[in-house]
Amino acid sequence: MELTLTTPALLFPTVSLLLLAYTNRFLALAALIRHMVAQYRTQPDPLLLPQIQNLKIRVRLIRDMQFLGVSSLFLCVLCMFLLFQGNIPLGKYVFSGSLVLLMSSLALSIREVQISIRALQIQLGDLLGE
Repeated sequence: MELTLTTPALLFPTVSLLLLAYTNRFLALAALIRHMVAQYRTQPDPLLLPQIQNLKIRVRLIRDMQFLGVSSLFLCVLCMFLLFQGNIPLGKYVFSGSLVLLMSSLALSIREVQISIRALQIQLGDLLGE
């Protein structure tokens, strides 16, 4: 397989949009956590504690997703630098590492979405009496 400077550059828009989506999810969850904690402090409801714990897990996952995404982007830049310097074999290994980190980030994203959907199903079940 031939690896040129343009190959790792193709990941830049993808990773950038992915990080933006992760950041938006993080900000939404942070606002929700702040709201639920304030609500719990003013009117303690034991049903809020498992929801807050669920959100805490999701925030940790998003933090890890962001870390892996940024690391993937870093390795893409390093790969481009190595390719620019003419070190094709090492550039291929670094690019492979970048892809592995990106896949790991996406796998965590799938897990976070599963947790989110399960939490919504529980809440809808409580609301509908199921």
